[in-house]
Amino acid sequence: MDLGPESVYIRSILPGFTVSELLHRLKVFVFRFEDRHPDYLLLKAQGPEACWGPIHGPLGFGEKLEGAVRREILDDLGVARGEGPLDLHLPVRWRLGDEEVVEWVFGYKLRSNEPLHPASRWKEYRWADFSKAYPALEFEADRVAILRLHTILGAA
Repeated sequence: MDLGPESVYIRSILPGFTVSELLHRLKVFVFRFEDRHPDYLLLKAQGPEACWGPIHGPLGFGEKLEGAVRREILDDLGVARGEGPLDLHLPVRWRLGDEEVVEWVFGYKLRSNEPLHPASRWKEYRWADFSKAYPALEFEADRVAILRLHTILGAA
């Protein structure tokens, strides 16, 4: 990837330096309260290697985090209302080849009777209490995030 004259300058002062692309993504753990206990929404995408997890998607260029969370909720669940994003203060940074990814993790509360209209990219969805949601998550970062959310909600 050529960045124009600036890339020549960067390479001249940092020989061997590789320019990587920094991508920002969101993960949103949707929850609702049933009988004063939180239930968490787990989704499974289309595809043979899909696993249960939260809503996830890209952060658009210049997009604010809270606006992006609301957009993902609307796009993925068809829900325009909720109590708004809850920042879990758990940014996760990882690298895959030349791409560096920062994931911003949020909770999002829905009303208990809110109807969902999941986007076609989701094969399945289910509500689960913490004891079932935590072990259903395949990625360690997702288990850490749902545990933090569960603790913040005062349910732990």
